[in-house]
Amino acid sequence: MRLHTLLINLALAAGAIVMLLPFAWMLSLSVKDESDIFTSDLRFFPTDWDFANYLEAITTGHIGTFLINGAIVTLFILVLQILTIVPAAYVLARKQFRLRPLLFSLVLAVLLIPPQVTAIPVYLMIAKAGLIDSYAALIVPFATSAFGIFLLHQGFRTLPQDLIDAARMDGAGEFYALWTILVPQLLPMIAAFGVFSVVVHWNDFFWPLLVITRIENATPPLGISIFASDEGGNDVGPMMASATLIVMPLMFAFLIARRRFIEGVTLSGIKG
Repeated sequence: MRLHTLLINLALAAGAIVMLLPFAWMLSLSVKDESDIFTSDLRFFPTDWDFANYLEAITTGHIGTFLINGAIVTLFILVLQILTIVPAAYVLARKQFRLRPLLFSLVLAVLLIPPQVTAIPVYLMIAKAGLIDSYAALIVPFATSAFGIFLLHQGFRTLPQDLIDAARMDGAGEFYALWTILVPQLLPMIAAFGVFSVVVHWNDFFWPLLVITRIENATPPLGISIFASDEGGNDVGPMMASATLIVMPLMFAFLIARRRFIEGVTLSGIKG
């Protein structure tokens, strides 16, 4: 048993090293000067710690603009998704009507369709509406989430009917009971979905590449690609400093919501 546990721990440690090594190397390059980066000796720690790369990334790389754009887009997407998936999941989980199996089957079917398949039709609709190169082009196509509806549907099914009946006996309406009594019971699951949503849309490169043409509207992944090709093609240090600054908000967000995220994933896994 001890040998089995030791082997599992060694395998997990090896996996963690493989996952973290590129991130650690990025941090190392971000604090090295050019002569220390382009050297024949492979050294993890810099000879002299140089934070000028971060100053160059902030002053000439538009990193602040990319971070603000990313925060606005991911925040609006998350708010719109919660406002749409909560009532949709509640209706599909707790209401009885003839089209419910068909609608839920459509939600499951959407989960199987890669977003790249619908990219061209959605792009044409966005272009027809005159929204290309705007925040709306980045936000509107992701205003709801089939994955979120499915996840919360599983959560709503686990809530006892007595809770809803008690709220109705106290005079609570459908809207009040949903948002003030049922939704708080699913906060860990909603937090887990929030982490997934923020990570996916913060790191999304494909869709912003299609609908954004001006650097002023670029999100972090698209912005750093523009920075790398136009301004810092050989400046590895500033590029790695830019990548570090872009990753940091996600790390802080995950650390803040870590407990809720684990609770939500565990809850959905047990009751899914």
